Order: sequence, then structure tokens, then C-alpha cells
Amino acid sequence: MTFLRSVVGKLWITIILLVSFVLFILTVMLLEFFQNHNLVETRKELTRTAEKIAGVFENHTNEELPVALEIAWEIIDDVTKVVVVKNNNEVYYSPNTENKQKLSKEYIQSDPELSKVFSENMAVEKISNLSSNNKEHGSNYLIIGVPMDLPGNESGAVFIYQSLEVMQETSRETTKFILLVAGVAIILTTIFAFFLSTRITAPLRKMREAAFEVARGKFDTKVPILTHDEIGELATAFNQMGRQLKFNMNALSQEKEQLSSILSSMADGVITFNRDGTILVTNPPADRFLQYWYYEKGDMDSNLEGLPSQVMELFQKAVDTEKEQAGEISLQGRHWVILVSPLYSNKFIRGAVAVLRDMTEERRLEKMRKDFIANVSHELRTPISMLQGYSEAIVDDIAESQEEKKEMAKVIYDESLRMGRLVNELLDLARMEAGHIQLKLEDVNLTSFISRIIHKFQGLAKDNGIQLRTEMENDLPAFWMDPDRIEQVLTNLIDNAIRHTPPDGSVTLKVTLEDKGLRMEVKDSGSGIPEEDLPFIFERFYKADKARTRGRSGTGLGLAIAKNIIDAHHGSINVHSKLGHGTTFSFLIPRKS
Repeated sequence: MTFLRSVVGKLWITIILLVSFVLFILTVMLLEFFQNHNLVETRKELTRTAEKIAGVFENHTNEELPVALEIAWEIIDDVTKVVVVKNNNEVYYSPNTENKQKLSKEYIQSDPELSKVFSENMAVEKISNLSSNNKEHGSNYLIIGVPMDLPGNESGAVFIYQSLEVMQETSRETTKFILLVAGVAIILTTIFAFFLSTRITAPLRKMREAAFEVARGKFDTKVPILTHDEIGELATAFNQMGRQLKFNMNALSQEKEQLSSILSSMADGVITFNRDGTILVTNPPADRFLQYWYYEKGDMDSNLEGLPSQVMELFQKAVDTEKEQAGEISLQGRHWVILVSPLYSNKFIRGAVAVLRDMTEERRLEKMRKDFIANVSHELRTPISMLQGYSEAIVDDIAESQEEKKEMAKVIYDESLRMGRLVNELLDLARMEAGHIQLKLEDVNLTSFISRIIHKFQGLAKDNGIQLRTEMENDLPAFWMDPDRIEQVLTNLIDNAIRHTPPDGSVTLKVTLEDKGLRMEVKDSGSGIPEEDLPFIFERFYKADKARTRGRSGTGLGLAIAKNIIDAHHGSINVHSKLGHGTTFSFLIPRKS
């Protein structure tokens, strides 16, 4: 059945049916033609033979009758019978005539058609079974009667007849021969048709195999061009199609890879939707946004296709109005701005694309800017108010004695120093955060360096009743660092420790040399820092509870500056504290690479 459904089978069957139909019509027509032709030729031949025999008898006298009969019997063949009627008394039959095949004189004279030979002196023809009763079964004979004029003005006739079975046998032989020829023709046609269809369809089969290879992605497949006819042109067109298809697929692949690279490298999230809201394409930032959404829903199944209601509302508006829609959404403490634009396929909307920009850092920076302005204003307002108040007191002569005026002037001087220190620290911090810090690195003798710093704070510690100690290994080697900047860090840390440590407390500076680098720790036994304040301790202007601070308050910039100095040394700084148990600041400076 597979063969019959193939092109070879269909073409082969078509040729066979067409040739068979033509041979069938031709065979029927030939059989009909030969049958009629055989009957006509037999009539003509019998008529000519009868006329010859009649002529023989007309040319011989009664004395020559035996010779005439001998000549007549020589003219006829074995299947042809002859009756010669000279008169009512003389009737001669051919020697090959059997009794049951005799055409009697009585039958001739009684038959209306055969008797016309005598009555009307004309040639007659009839098909009969030689029986007076035509209903009797027997072989039919073709009877030809020819009149003859005998010497002595006698009238006679020659009747020649032949069985139709002889003609039918000839027709059967002819039919067998024609059918044999037709059979041989069909067999030859079958072989030729199969060969022809195979030759024609061989390139088609190759093209079918090549098409399957192309469908599997092998675009380099080529069809051999075996002929220069329409099939050869088809093979050429197929090869050109394969090359063009490969070029287009490579172009699409490059565009897809380029688009994928662009989407992956984008800082903004991109989500592409279908018309029904199904997610088609996402990039890593968009995946993080979806993970935040799933986490907030309490389901981390990444196969979910749900989206926040705000996003779906923007998507629906963009599809309905065919205009861009913008909105904001907050998830897990992060903020996104969403822009949804419709996607078109010709003139119809096929979906939408959403661009999500994480604005958390911008919002944080904006808040920091506002907090910075508020903190600077707050820090400057107090000294400015004191400067204004004390200066007005001096101008208005509120201070009566010289000592009071000096005291007011000292307050004004201290507040001006505080304002100067605040401005200088702000400038230093701005330069550090901008990357403009200049480190003067050198080999520093750690023993003398630490001793100088401890000596600087001994007086302050003694005045506050605090024990200042150092823990340091003997004979430490020199270390590569900026001594002024590290002294600034230690000064800030030790000053903070003394200010936050109650009397009879202790502040310890520990210096150790590790494999990774130089580690310094400033540990105090003060009030400690609340746990909720620890993540913000290195931010600008951040201060713990001022109630725990003894004496003058700092600017809130010292730890931020310290962190920038340690970062400039490619080191790290951290803090450990527990409320009521003191605080430990430690930083690590890596060795010189």
C-alpha cells in the first residue's frame, strides 16, 4: 500500500490504466473489424469460386462433363462444398460432401431465396443450417448461388457453401493473436512505465529526503541536479531556497542572540506579554522582580505566571487604550517604576512590553540628600544660634564683668571651631567619596606610632577617669600604610570610645599582625550600641542616643570618614557591640602587594 500511495506507484498505475484502456478499445475495434472483414472476404472468395466453376461448365460440352467436374473439384478446398445443378435430373456434389452436409435440390427449389437463381437468373446469398426446418439445431452455412448458361440453352446453377464455424475458428485465432499482442504490450508498458516513473521520480525522492533533512535543521543539504528539465529547475530552486533559508535562520539567530545579550545586560527589567497576558520573555532583572513578588505572596514556585495587580492593570490599560502606561510599585522594601507599551503586529496589538526600573537606590540617594541637608542644617543651626545669641549679649552689654565677656567670647570661639571642623570634615568626606583621596604610603614603625597616639589621649582619659591600655606584640616590623590617615581613624575611634565610656571604665587598643595584614581593635567597656543602630553606624551624620554621650557631641561624620580611609587602603572595618557590654571597632589593612 505504501508503494501505491507513492508518486512512482501513482504514475505507474496511471500509465498502465491509460495504456490498458487504449488497448482495450483498440482490441474491440480490431476484433470487430477482422470479424466483418473475414466474413466479407469469405463471401467474395466463395462468389469468385462459384463463378469460376460456372464458367468451367459453360465452357465444356456434355461430352466434356467429367473434365469439367474434375476441374471444378480442383478449384475448391477441403472446407468448401459445391452443388452443381444442370437441370432437374442432373445434380452433382463435390467429393468432400458428406450426407448430413448435402444441400438437396428439393431444399434449393423450396427455398424462396435460393430458388431465385433459377427463376430470376441472379446470384443469391443465404445463411442456413441446410435443414428445411430452421428451428433444428446445427451448424450454419454460408450459401452462395450463381446461375450458369449451359450449351443448348440450358439453365443451371452452382451453389457453393461453407460452414460458418470455419470463419469463427479463423476469428478465434485472430482474437487470440490480438489478445496475445495486447498482453505483451501491457507487460512491456508495465516495465517501461515503472522504469520511466522511477527515472522521473528519482530526483523527487532525493528532494523529499533533502526536505526532511532541512526540516531537521540541516540547511546545508543540497539536491544533486541530474537533469536540465523542469525537475532540474526545481532542484536548483530547492538549493537556492536552502541557502536563503540558512542565511535567514543565521540572521534570525544572530538577532535573537543580540537581543538576548541586550536584554541580559540591561539594568532595567523587561517583561514581554502575549495578548492574553501570558509572560513570553523576561530578563534577569525582571526575574528578580518576579521572585520578590512570589516571595511576598509566600510561594517561591517560579512556574507561577501571576503578576502584581498593578502591573496587570497597566497592561490591560495599555492594550485597551493603545497608549503607554506608567506606574510605581513597592515590593520587599524596594521600589520600581513600570512603563508598559503595546506591541504591534502590523496594525493589530499582539501584546505589550513592560520595562521595570529599580528606583530603590535613587530613592535612597534622594533620602540621603534630604537627610544630609537636614543634618547639616541641624548641625549648623546650633552653633550659629549660639554665636548669634552670645554675640548679641556682648553687643547689648548684657555681660557686666570682664570675666563674663571672656566666657561668652570663648563659647563663640569654641562654636566657630566646631563649625570649622564640621565644614572641613564634610570637604574631606566629599573628596574621599569622589575618589580624590591621596594616600602617602610609607613603612611605619608601629611601636612608636601606637605610643604617640596613646600618649595623645592619656590626658583626656585621665581627666575622665578611664584607663587607656594597649595590647601589642614586641618588636613588630614596619608596616606599609599612610600614618596620618590611620592616625585620623584611630583618633576618631579612641575619642568615641572615651566619650561613650563611663568613669572607672577602660579603653583598650589591640594591635596584631596577621597573615592577611595588620589588624587593630579599639575596645571599650561603655554603654554599647543598640542592635538596630549597628547597620547605620558608618553613615554620615548618624548618631546613637546622645543621652549616652558624655561631654561634647561629635559631627556624626567621623566613622564615615574612617570607613573611607580604610576602603582607600583596600581594607575592611566592622563593629561588634552589645548594649551594656561595650563596643569593639576593628579594621584590617592588607599587606603591601
